[in-house]
Amino acid sequence: MQSARIVGALARYTGDFPLAEDLAQEALAEALVSWAVDGVPDQPTGWLLTVGRRRAIDAFRRRAARDEKYALLAGGLATELPGADALFSPDAIDDDVLALMFVACHPLLPREARIALTLRVVGGLTTAEIAAAFLVPVPTIQARITRAKKTIAAAGVPFEVPTRSEIDERLGSVLQVVYLIFSEGSHASGGDQWMRTGLSDEARRLARVLVRLAPTAEAYGLLALLELTAARFPARLDAAGSPVLLERQDRQLWDRSAIGRGRAALALATAQGRGLGAYALQASIAECHAVAPSAADTDWPRIVRLYDALAVLTPSPVVDLGRAVAVAMASGPAAGLALVDAVELPGSHLVPAIRGELLARLGRRAEARSALATAIGLCGNAAERAGLERSLGELA
Repeated sequence: MQSARIVGALARYTGDFPLAEDLAQEALAEALVSWAVDGVPDQPTGWLLTVGRRRAIDAFRRRAARDEKYALLAGGLATELPGADALFSPDAIDDDVLALMFVACHPLLPREARIALTLRVVGGLTTAEIAAAFLVPVPTIQARITRAKKTIAAAGVPFEVPTRSEIDERLGSVLQVVYLIFSEGSHASGGDQWMRTGLSDEARRLARVLVRLAPTAEAYGLLALLELTAARFPARLDAAGSPVLLERQDRQLWDRSAIGRGRAALALATAQGRGLGAYALQASIAECHAVAPSAADTDWPRIVRLYDALAVLTPSPVVDLGRAVAVAMASGPAAGLALVDAVELPGSHLVPAIRGELLARLGRRAEARSALATAIGLCGNAAERAGLERSLGELA
């Protein structure tokens, strides 16, 4: 997310979103050479911003049609602009990240394209990670991002803080971006680590800023979901860094402060009296886990009902899979397995992994081993794959 802060600051400085992205890349490339010789500076972000600003001056020198702006920059007057010192202060960059999200989530782009672009440019997610979030092939995401960048550049979209009406118009897309960044952080789609807490922490920070900017039911619902989910982080990994299933977690390790913040945010979302949105419904599911002393004592029938409502608002195979797990806990593994078998999620390890778990509970060990072997072959995360291999070994 540090690169997003740099791009955001440069975009605000130049007023040109595509140029800012190029400048940030050039500054990073120069850093690779300079820092290898001189060492990393005390203020690396300030160093990168200074280099980016100098490159901006060079870029405007080449743009004869923008003489006025070049004169302002090249003449050294930029630091005299109101607020310019704050622009290059580390304290101001965080706001630039959120501003950059609103710029990238421009309504002239189709919803999925604007979210993919924002995840790539601002969130720093790879195209493979974005593809995993959207459940589509990587080339599809690459094409969306390329088209979105060309559309933004061709339209000459300026980098400017959206008006109140524009914030409201783009808020839904920004909320989804923050949600997907958190999701990748809480359950990494690839790599060696199952969790990327840096991403999740940044998503929570952005969610807190968003509820101050737009205190809507959905914004509070998202914040509640993120806090209640993050509360379980301290118990989700064992000493070796391997995933620990929810029912086996030591609930004494859960972050009670995060649970309190999440429940307070959920109460504010509910108090607006417009019915629970998709994020608040997921937060309500997370709250059921947070208040239960054990997996066996969890209100699984209520969780099933919440999934029923969620399936109406945002139908998806992932929601169906979550509901199937809840049904398995409420009504037994056979009932859950029947629902899992109806879920189609091509290329994902989730369906065979859950099938393997339920088949094992039913004593159908040979089928469970086959399902887990399939899940292992599809799983892109090394830590999660190792956990699946242990489960397979136990069945052997």
